[in-house]
Amino acid sequence: MPGWRVVLTMASGIGTPCDQRTPSTPAARIAMVSTHGYVGSAPPLGAIDTGGQVVYVLELSKTLAQLGYQVDIWTRQFEEQACTEWVEPGVRVLRVPCGGREFIPKEYLYRSLDDWTAEALRRIGAEGLSYTFLNSHYWDGGIAGERICEALGIAHVHTPHSLGIWKQRQILVDYPGDRSALESKYNFRARNFHERRIAASADLLIATTADQKDCLENDYDVVPKKLAMIPPGYDDRRFFPVGSDSRALLRRKFGFEGKVILSLGRIAWNKGYDLLLRAFAEIVPREPAARLHLALGGERLEPAEDAVLRGCRELASELGVSSRVTFSGFVPDSEMADLYRAADVFVLSSRYEPFGMTAVEAMACGTPVVVTTHGGLFRVLRFGLDGLFADTLDPTDLAVTILKPLQYSCIAARLSRGGAETARRSFTWAGVAQSVLRATERLAHGGTESPSRVCWAELAPVSAPASGGDGGRIGAPIARGGGRVPGPS
Repeated sequence: MPGWRVVLTMASGIGTPCDQRTPSTPAARIAMVSTHGYVGSAPPLGAIDTGGQVVYVLELSKTLAQLGYQVDIWTRQFEEQACTEWVEPGVRVLRVPCGGREFIPKEYLYRSLDDWTAEALRRIGAEGLSYTFLNSHYWDGGIAGERICEALGIAHVHTPHSLGIWKQRQILVDYPGDRSALESKYNFRARNFHERRIAASADLLIATTADQKDCLENDYDVVPKKLAMIPPGYDDRRFFPVGSDSRALLRRKFGFEGKVILSLGRIAWNKGYDLLLRAFAEIVPREPAARLHLALGGERLEPAEDAVLRGCRELASELGVSSRVTFSGFVPDSEMADLYRAADVFVLSSRYEPFGMTAVEAMACGTPVVVTTHGGLFRVLRFGLDGLFADTLDPTDLAVTILKPLQYSCIAARLSRGGAETARRSFTWAGVAQSVLRATERLAHGGTESPSRVCWAELAPVSAPASGGDGGRIGAPIARGGGRVPGPS
């Protein structure tokens, strides 16, 4: 790389610490495109279409900024949102209106993305923005990102987060007679069409689980050289274990008594809270001290969410366990870590779950976890060492698995230690950001690995390039199909 002093460190895995790199001045700029949900500096997590993906985009962007990049998160402007919002130095949310002022579900937002993309490109031109690469998220973001990348001539990195073919397959196995209703709700026909097109056109696809990687290769015909598997991360500055005295104080703070089973997240049918209630009904006769704490939803509920919650309350009553179940509602982000720490077991009970970041956060806090086998996380865990997993569609299997750490302190202690260690080793945001940069660097090498799978640790200018162009620096825009395009960053 002429004109640059390059300091390289080896990177052995996602969780391996790596010295930070400093891009050129002005800082290289990266675009994130995540068009659905409430994206902002303090998003209402648990609100409709506002969950793990929003956390992923924000945390990855903040970590990239800590590595010296400027990051713009492009999203849809609706309701009373501002057009620009700073998250922290180096990270801002840029909102572009389309489809009116009302919320639009992610399954149907694609219909308004022509207008969104045109307005985004106008703003990019007006502000003179130039990007090293663009990372789009989910299929609606992929549609918009594809069009922006085509217009700007930059590389398109797409992170699907979940896949329509995989999700449709999971649902139809469980509910084969509901095809028309499921199509109306999830719009699989349009989603699968656009996902196939995005998979074919994107320069790089990032799978967050082994299941996604397999599905992209087998169902979307993605060639391996266009594919990277990088699990999501968690904030290790917030989620970490505490001692027994601190945990006792937290249990008093939340009013926890007995042996508390915790589940939390946004309210949706696929999250399987009803499945957990059925399993809990089988736990109660075996463990009289068991309590179930469900912290569900955002600060306000949509009608569809309210219907799911009402159904859970009615089911608890039918099963005769209402007196042992607490529906606590929205949990502020500032209390999430303490809630994990106070619980005896955390359960991810989803019917299907692309990954399951809440379970990783609970692991990081030292809380034993039981996760669904209908998702990606269980393939990463070592059963009995850092987590347990069960078929959530089988209430007896789920109940028996939850009982293990509740009734055997040695199992709980082993899961607590092993889970926290695995989270620190494999799922920090610093490791995720380095892996994303390493994967995008392959684009500049024509789709091949950088030498020795290096991690770009520092790029300090020694002298200006002898002639025009970018001198081969890493901060320069990556062109569609590999290589670099000229221009400032």
